[in-house]
Amino acid sequence: MVTFFKNKNNMFFLIFVGILLLFNIYNISFNTPMVPDQHWAQKIFYVHVPSAWVGFLSYFVVMIAGLMFFVKRNDYWDNVGLAAAEIGTIFISLVLITGPIWATPIWGKPWIWEPRLTTTLILFLIYIGYFMVRSFGGHIERVKRYAASIGIIAFLDVPIIFLSVQFWAPEIQSHPQVEMAKQPAGILIPFLISLCIFTLVYILMLRYRIYVIQIKDKLIKNV
Repeated sequence: MVTFFKNKNNMFFLIFVGILLLFNIYNISFNTPMVPDQHWAQKIFYVHVPSAWVGFLSYFVVMIAGLMFFVKRNDYWDNVGLAAAEIGTIFISLVLITGPIWATPIWGKPWIWEPRLTTTLILFLIYIGYFMVRSFGGHIERVKRYAASIGIIAFLDVPIIFLSVQFWAPEIQSHPQVEMAKQPAGILIPFLISLCIFTLVYILMLRYRIYVIQIKDKLIKNV
């Protein structure tokens, strides 16, 4: 909605985030080191991991919104949950796209059914079900309750994704385990910068999407 950006603070935030995104692309492309045997593919790391972080953060917001919906019985929290679910799924889709691109030069093929990848795919599929419930679940109030419940339960998969390396035997683990604290500054600093920028992008997207959903709801109620 154009009216969202008529607010000077929102417009400033958009411009600020846009500049940071351009800087991030430049910084990743020209200022990050090449890693042996990975070359340009490794630079996807600076997009892949921040995308995963934002996706999981957004699903955490879905869970909190679901809990608040049951406590407050306020449609605002349903709107927050829907907006966060949509944005989280966009970023998890990006994870599932960039992951195979990064994996190909490392594993020799784009996909391996190892624990972290598989549990991430399961989370994505759960949210496909979430949107199907949103679209075909029947009565609107029942749909809101179902969606809130799914959002709460689905988040249980997030710690499983993070802890998958401890849950399954080492011989079936193929996902690269990177301890960021041990990385050289040339990798760590650009990574942290990218992480912060992706988080700001997420905040802008979430605020905008909530605004759009609320405007849509008002229009429907006034019809």
